Amino acid sequence: MAKKFQSLGVMIDMSRNAVMSLPSLKRYLPLLKKMGYNTVFLYTEDTYEVNDEPYFGYMRGRYSKDEMKELDAFASSIGIEVIPCIQTLAHLNAIFRWGCFPRDCDDILLCDDERTYQLIDRMFATLSECFATRRIHVGMDEAHMLGRGKFLDLHGYEPSHSIIKRHLEKVCEIGAKYGYNLMVWSDMFFRSWCDGKYYIPDVREFPEEVKNSIPESVIPVYWDYYHSTEAQYDVMFENHKQISKQVWFAGGVWCWGGFMPHNEISMRRMLPAIRSCRKNGVKNIFMTMWGDDGAECSRFAMLPSLLYVAEYAKGNEDDAAIKAKFERLVGISFDDFIKLDCPNNLLPEGKNALVNPCKNMLYSDYFNDFLDYTVVEGASATYAKYAEELNAIAKKSRKYGYLFTTAARLCEALKYKYELGLKTRRAYEAHDLDTLRTLAEVDYKQAEKTIRAFHAAFEKQWNYENKPCGFDMQDIRLGAIIQRTISCRKHILDYVNGKIDSIQELDEPLLQYGEKGQPVYLNWARGYLSTNVLSH
Repeated sequence: MAKKFQSLGVMIDMSRNAVMSLPSLKRYLPLLKKMGYNTVFLYTEDTYEVNDEPYFGYMRGRYSKDEMKELDAFASSIGIEVIPCIQTLAHLNAIFRWGCFPRDCDDILLCDDERTYQLIDRMFATLSECFATRRIHVGMDEAHMLGRGKFLDLHGYEPSHSIIKRHLEKVCEIGAKYGYNLMVWSDMFFRSWCDGKYYIPDVREFPEEVKNSIPESVIPVYWDYYHSTEAQYDVMFENHKQISKQVWFAGGVWCWGGFMPHNEISMRRMLPAIRSCRKNGVKNIFMTMWGDDGAECSRFAMLPSLLYVAEYAKGNEDDAAIKAKFERLVGISFDDFIKLDCPNNLLPEGKNALVNPCKNMLYSDYFNDFLDYTVVEGASATYAKYAEELNAIAKKSRKYGYLFTTAARLCEALKYKYELGLKTRRAYEAHDLDTLRTLAEVDYKQAEKTIRAFHAAFEKQWNYENKPCGFDMQDIRLGAIIQRTISCRKHILDYVNGKIDSIQELDEPLLQYGEKGQPVYLNWARGYLSTNVLSH
């Protein structure tokens, strides 16, 4: 029997608009416990109350102190340790709009500034009141431009590894006041001497100044969601051993690619990661659940990969046994549940490919349609089939049926929306007015209707799982594509009726973007809602 990990955890991102409500967490945590997880990291950049900082998390759905205390007590009662996972350097872009906090540049706090350390002290003070644990993750990842903004103006150039070392020492000093043991993401200790890179393909000798950058009391966390072989993880563990003997590993279950999950990708990548952890003597691991670009995906949609990871961690790699356990736990067969992945699967050979067409093609513009180069022709029929399957699964479960209803509504919308821009362009280029009229009077109307139905289902799902704050961004995005559907339909009819001489956007040729007919992973909605500038 494989030796158990001391800590097996899940990190839930609450910072990108979707802040899980307490009732939702009280449904979620017992599921994690039954799977075998014993720690939960609550990732909150600014979505938690901080003593004497009213603008920190203002209008962002932040957790109050009472909510954090209630959550901690509930988790403790079922045997789960809640560990705050915060940021004390970068990833704090949301707070800078208020003009209350010192900024270096981008999303980075200004190091060596007294106000910065006052804020961090208040973070620790508040969290120490709310959570029993004395473990805390203080972030410090991806501060790519550290020391290149206001810090440079004030102090001149200083290498980033030197700045972050001094900053970390100060944060450690503050944390010690509250009895905290600190964790940090490890990437910044690599980037400073590896040309900005984190993942290194070979074992290298670290410079002494880098080896000495992390105090012995601080635990570095190696995060990696991208690799598929044990050897790739082994190399990174060997490199990490040069900076600490107590490295933790953070893998990932891919819920951050849009509306739907990537369970199959997650399982494929995390099995070799867990094998490598065991081989390299890593005793503590957790799976991140990020929420990039709006946190649209339900955390409950990741139950298949979460159970697989938990079973792998126990040494069980028996697919049949894991699937049987999943059905006992959830009440839906594993093979049915994992069909939530389907809206991103459009090619037989690309079933497990990391692409997200169900998001980027929902938002892709009809006229400024550069992503139409990636369209898999005939996929509208695939989406119609997926919608039927998902609707059927929705009827099988009162508890989780809403997830499949949302997915079905998305597929029903994509049945019309996915190829509509390309069909429009081809009919326009052929000067096929009859086809353009049919598209305008049938397909565009159906696209508008089905996108509205998806919005309604998605809003219902969001409000069942999350605080309402944050859904405004979904209203804005989905509202934009609904209005764009109406506008483009009007322009097409104006053209076929002779009111305008051309549709100027469609006079632009469709240039190569990626590989023809190959879906892409592009998870930045404002990048394909329009090719024009949304803000400047």
